[in-house]
Amino acid sequence: MRTALLQSSGRPGRVVENLKVLDEAAGRAAEAGAGLLVAPEMFLTGYAIGSDVPVLAEPADGDSADAVADIAGRHGVGIAYGYPERDGQQVYNSAQLISVDGTRLANYRKTHLFGCFEQDHFTPGDQPVVQAELGGLRVGLMICYDVEFPENVRAHALAGTDLLLVPTAQMHPFQFVAESVVPVRAFENQMYVAYVNRVGQEGEFEFVGLSTLAGPDGVARTRGGRDEELLIADTDPAFLAASRAANPYLRDRRPGLYRSLI
Repeated sequence: MRTALLQSSGRPGRVVENLKVLDEAAGRAAEAGAGLLVAPEMFLTGYAIGSDVPVLAEPADGDSADAVADIAGRHGVGIAYGYPERDGQQVYNSAQLISVDGTRLANYRKTHLFGCFEQDHFTPGDQPVVQAELGGLRVGLMICYDVEFPENVRAHALAGTDLLLVPTAQMHPFQFVAESVVPVRAFENQMYVAYVNRVGQEGEFEFVGLSTLAGPDGVARTRGGRDEELLIADTDPAFLAASRAANPYLRDRRPGLYRSLI
């Protein structure tokens, strides 16, 4: 499945304009033959929106979700995007996956909240593995800091995730995560990992770009710079199957030795 990575911060605080950015990117992705477009963490609203988090938060099936479903259906491309999700009195840092026909396939709530900003404004999710079938692949969802915990990604590997989508808001000085950690996660867990970042300055945060789609061989299929761009790369099920057959990591595990981890 050809996958498009939208490296952009959109227009922080302006949901309608961000939907327009997403619509334009979906059109370009479809023209390039992509079956999936992935946008960054909190793309709908912007990340550094402070006290506007509860104001701009929406239900998973809210108006913005309907708008994204319309974009996906018109362009015939699946879309994964980050947004603040309201569920009753709780607000979650969430990512949602919409199918090519506009159906809501999966919704994931970030389980590991990074820093005071997130811990002050969001409730952590409690479901580590969320998956859906898309384009012949088992697609999993995760958000930013979550991928830095090896247990999280290994849980996806054991659940059969083929392509792990990681909308992110990776900031300076932690660019080594995009450059080094993500390819290693893809290799040690034998999956593709799409890590899609914001760019530029937002409030106190400087987002570093460097979005990537890493393969099960630990090699980046595409790598973004520090500016806004749409990156395109392919996930190959045949290559994934061959890589899994050749790599012994998951077969050689000895779970009985790992009880101290919990």
